Amino acid sequence: MLPPPATAPKSEWRDWARQTRAVLPDVSEAVTAHLRAFLHAHGARHVLAYRPLDGEPDPSALAGDFELYTTRARFRPEPRLTLHPWHTATEISRFGALQPPGDAPQVALDSIDVILLPALAYDWRGRRLGYGGGFYDRLLPSFSGATVGVIPSGLLVDGLPGEAHDCPVAWLATEDGVFPVT
Repeated sequence: MLPPPATAPKSEWRDWARQTRAVLPDVSEAVTAHLRAFLHAHGARHVLAYRPLDGEPDPSALAGDFELYTTRARFRPEPRLTLHPWHTATEISRFGALQPPGDAPQVALDSIDVILLPALAYDWRGRRLGYGGGFYDRLLPSFSGATVGVIPSGLLVDGLPGEAHDCPVAWLATEDGVFPVT
């Protein structure tokens, strides 16, 4: 199925991405191998990763090489992500992914070297099509380390619709390798 035009609303893009992702093979092993090499080459030690939703490449295999952290979505007093040790993710979030419980120990954003970001789709400029909550767009302006969008190559497109608050990533990781955005 062809992607919608870049001018299509995000809702149309999300529908396309979900349908496309449903038929793509699991590329977790290849993506993780490329990420492992990239992270070692960049001297990363502390990596903020994500607990995957169905169809997202699973970064869990990186836990043997790096100190992994993950997020919890919080909604009050304002929507935001908090950061926690990887192993504390023991409950299912409202989105369907593992997350740390509300009382899990938190870590500071400035202790993170690299953030790995999931998405429904990415474009070659590093623009991310997320799920619509804006959680990463609130987190990223305060982060000075490397950002890597993690996506199967079948969901990497030429252009996505964007908004002023969108925070593009600097790198893209697929089953074909890790590439700087253009």
